[in-house]
Amino acid sequence: MTPEQLLDCLAKSAATKGYYLHADREHCLGTAESLLANKERYGYMCCPCRLACADKQQDSDIICPCVYRDDDIAEYGACFCSFYVSGEHKDDPDFFPDVEERRDPSRGL
Repeated sequence: MTPEQLLDCLAKSAATKGYYLHADREHCLGTAESLLANKERYGYMCCPCRLACADKQQDSDIICPCVYRDDDIAEYGACFCSFYVSGEHKDDPDFFPDVEERRDPSRGL
């Protein structure tokens, strides 16, 4: 799968929840490349913005889309990576909010 193909799949999946991929295409392509690299490295697409421990069960909360996405988008308009955004920000390529980390810091160690 190419990064472009992954973006197409993830955009369709996000749309079912009313979310969008960030308007900055290069940002999204970089994230998609990192997701695919993590899939090759770990066997699953864990969030490239967080520290994975290479244990799928322990990393289950950060497999994209992570379990924190919905709360992040509800509060900040974007997920931690700014990969997914709300409809309000779907056309703004400069929207990169500072999203607080919700994950327990001991999980990725």
